[in-house]
Amino acid sequence: MDYEQLTAHIKLKKSALVAFSGGVDSSLLLAAAYDALGDEVLAVTVDSVLHSLDELEQAKAIASGLGARHKVVTLDELSLPGFVENPVDRCYLCKHDRFARLVAIAKDEGLKHVLEGSNFDDLGDYRPGMQAVKELEIESPFVELGIAKEVIRKLARARGLASWSKPSASCLAARIPYGQEITKERLERIGQAEQFLHSLGFVQVRARDHGTIVRIEVALEDIERLAAGDMRSRVVERLKELGYSFVALDLGGYRSGSLNDGLT
Repeated sequence: MDYEQLTAHIKLKKSALVAFSGGVDSSLLLAAAYDALGDEVLAVTVDSVLHSLDELEQAKAIASGLGARHKVVTLDELSLPGFVENPVDRCYLCKHDRFARLVAIAKDEGLKHVLEGSNFDDLGDYRPGMQAVKELEIESPFVELGIAKEVIRKLARARGLASWSKPSASCLAARIPYGQEITKERLERIGQAEQFLHSLGFVQVRARDHGTIVRIEVALEDIERLAAGDMRSRVVERLKELGYSFVALDLGGYRSGSLNDGLT
């Protein structure tokens, strides 16, 4: 699969709204859609408590750099019925509401399709949000073409996208175990904890919020550095300032969707 095949596939759609988070997947999707369709593409980014402010600013910068039309919409997922109870289909509730909004925007703008950036690797994990994608007839070009994450990074790098090496991100609610209440306060302290760890040079980070306990996941090669004396002390001090009573380091390292462990 090469970039020309991707743009040719998207060009057939004539016009499209791109669900744009600013991550490597959606950045490549937006770049390809813009190269294929020009001003017949609109990127839409959601501003929400489920995402850090840094992600929104990065999305704005990437869209501006590409020259694509860009719209930011504000959503309050904490007001969705059932969402704060954090059921195992939490992602479905969020995605269905979010994509329904995008479908409405696409209709208002006269755009024929709504595209999102799930890739072929995503099909191997528990992702109830994909059911919402299917129900609302959202299109996933990378899935349609069988394009996996490694290929996306290569294509993004070749296209000159600064986000090609950006670590995988997910909504902050995914740091809270199913069945535990999602609150604005918990989301904010998760975001602050991860921002602090990033400031220390840890690239791939998750701060899993287990109430009074925060379980930190970093890349395997970073575990020793985080556990070293002064670094460990700084991390413990800051995370306790954020309200955690206990700070744990997961020796298994970073794992995408680790809170899905044990689900059938």
